[in-house]
Amino acid sequence: MMDGHVNWTALAVFVFFFLLVTVMGFWASRWQSGGASSKGAHLDEWGLGGRNFGTWITWFLVGGDFYTAYTVIAVPALVYAVGAYGFFALPYTILVYPIVFVIMPKLWHAAHKAGHVTAADVVYGRYGSRALELAIAVTGVVATMPYIALQLVGMEVVIKALGLTGELPLAAAFVILALYTYSAGLRAPALIAFVKDLMIYIVVLVAVVLVPMKLGGYASVFHAAGDAFAAKGGATGLTLKPAQYLPYASLALGSALAAFMYPHTLTGIFAARSANTIRKNAVFLPAYTVLLGLIALLGYMAYAAKLTVKSNNDVVPALFNALFPSWFAGFAFAAIAIGALVPAAVMSIGAANLFTRNFWKAYVKPDVTPAGEAKVAKIVSLVVKLGALVFILFLPTQFALDLQLLGGLWILQTFPSVVFGLFFGWFRAPALLAGWAVGLVGGSWLAFSDGIKPVHTFVIGDGSYTLYTGLTALVLNIVVAVLVQLVVKGGPLREPVLARK
Repeated sequence: MMDGHVNWTALAVFVFFFLLVTVMGFWASRWQSGGASSKGAHLDEWGLGGRNFGTWITWFLVGGDFYTAYTVIAVPALVYAVGAYGFFALPYTILVYPIVFVIMPKLWHAAHKAGHVTAADVVYGRYGSRALELAIAVTGVVATMPYIALQLVGMEVVIKALGLTGELPLAAAFVILALYTYSAGLRAPALIAFVKDLMIYIVVLVAVVLVPMKLGGYASVFHAAGDAFAAKGGATGLTLKPAQYLPYASLALGSALAAFMYPHTLTGIFAARSANTIRKNAVFLPAYTVLLGLIALLGYMAYAAKLTVKSNNDVVPALFNALFPSWFAGFAFAAIAIGALVPAAVMSIGAANLFTRNFWKAYVKPDVTPAGEAKVAKIVSLVVKLGALVFILFLPTQFALDLQLLGGLWILQTFPSVVFGLFFGWFRAPALLAGWAVGLVGGSWLAFSDGIKPVHTFVIGDGSYTLYTGLTALVLNIVVAVLVQLVVKGGPLREPVLARK
């Protein structure tokens, strides 16, 4: 029901599962802590779970913060709005895992060997440049903030679908999140991710089997969607138009390169027990891509169900409210809401780690103790979540969407600084910093000139070529870094120890 009347059965189921994960979140402070209460007073313990997560915990944690509540809401909404073009998330999440397999074990070794907590730590350890370290840290924090706000958007959509109005339910949910993240650190979302992913799998598998059965089969689903897109005209449709091939491919590649530059995904990597744990996860995580493909199909099913929604983001909740009993709708909404808690917690922890290690320790209190680091990170994680809550309550949702698009472009510009030094020692900090600055400014200028759209069209002669703006900015970034390095010259850095095991 989406007419403002509370669906009490759905709400009761929703509250039950929300309370369940709340209890788990507070209990998580004792989970895998080895019984030593003092261990919690260390950034490695609070911010990285003791760097001791094995294959299964890492699989659920990385999957939990990569496939978020907003993914479950936004991917079907995009498919509902633009058809086949919305499926770019599938090749993106296929391309990302070979990148993880090749790069992330080396990054883990760099962090583990020197006790680094963030990507900016690794960059400083490699290049010895405070300016480059600060650039990477600021980019990470700024790119993460709107991402957290979008988790609130996902939660807001399902709370509205339950018939609840006003900001109080959303605020209460995030106060609870803030408290158990403060208490348990990364262990809370790691533990909750088990429940979240199991619930999401159940919801999606039930939906992709039962919804088509209720709507006359997949043939009817695709036929209804095809007719709706034909009526719209334009670029929408069940298949890509030739003009969409290049932007589709560049969006997938650019998104894949950016995905594991975000602080929250790297936090899951740094928390792994070993490099082999990461390699195994790169093999197993594509199971989530199958799930994502099934989730995307919900966008087509909405047409067969003849839904009328005020916003594309309402498609998934409206589908469950229309076609399932109240108790299952409540279960589905709880799964989506919990799917917001896990990544929001990890994102706030990742941002807090960056602030603590690469600003507070670097500039304010270099002699801060490990316990002092943990205390600062806990407080900052509260501030970050509060900031995201204020952001979503007082600013238009479109603003968060626009900033998240820009965030992807910005975080992609950290790729050369974070990754190149793992494999060769040719670049120096001034070249990488110049590339980062030009890529960030140039990419942002292109995005703003296009009205903050993710792609930009270049007209060359008689032809026009549309590419993901973030990927264009990355190419510019690398070209500038190479040119500056050739001008600056200078011998190579010391042997790239961070590339060694």
